Amino acid sequence: MGIDPGTNTTGYGVIRTEGNALSCIVLGDIDLHRIGDPYQKLKYIFERVGALIDQYRPDEVALESPFFGENVQSMLKLGRAQGVAMAAALSRGVTVSEYAPRRIKQAITGQGAASKEQVAIILKKLLRLEELPRRLDATDGLAVAVCHFFQSAPVPTLESRCRKKALGGGPASVSWERFISDHPERVKK
Repeated sequence: MGIDPGTNTTGYGVIRTEGNALSCIVLGDIDLHRIGDPYQKLKYIFERVGALIDQYRPDEVALESPFFGENVQSMLKLGRAQGVAMAAALSRGVTVSEYAPRRIKQAITGQGAASKEQVAIILKKLLRLEELPRRLDATDGLAVAVCHFFQSAPVPTLESRCRKKALGGGPASVSWERFISDHPERVKK
């Protein structure tokens, strides 16, 4: 599960992985515009994230970390939203990871400065989404989940019998001594 915390809108996405195959289970957003009290917003984020975790039972939760911008107050508010979302996951025994916004965009688009629209379009194609949500905070949450999958997926390797040394073309276990004895014509004196 990926979460893009915000004090007006918190985006989320849940993916399923089977080997290298990804599919989107759900994506959406938690709309906080109607809640005036900042502490009630935080309470609502905690409750909704907890309810989503209870409903979808993710193995892991990844969050976008707050970024440092011009406005320190905005960063503090985002940090609080992230903290309560993190607490909701931890209170249910779910492992938590976090990623910087630029890292998430880079993982999805290859560009750390990509726009929300670029991220959304690539996710739509990658996950075969029929349409994009009204608010792109939802695809931002989904992007966090996909980024986490890309960061934590094991790198596939070839069996050792299939690997070849750069020189000689033999199996990886062939030593230089064996190569030289098998190909004396290749040794320069």
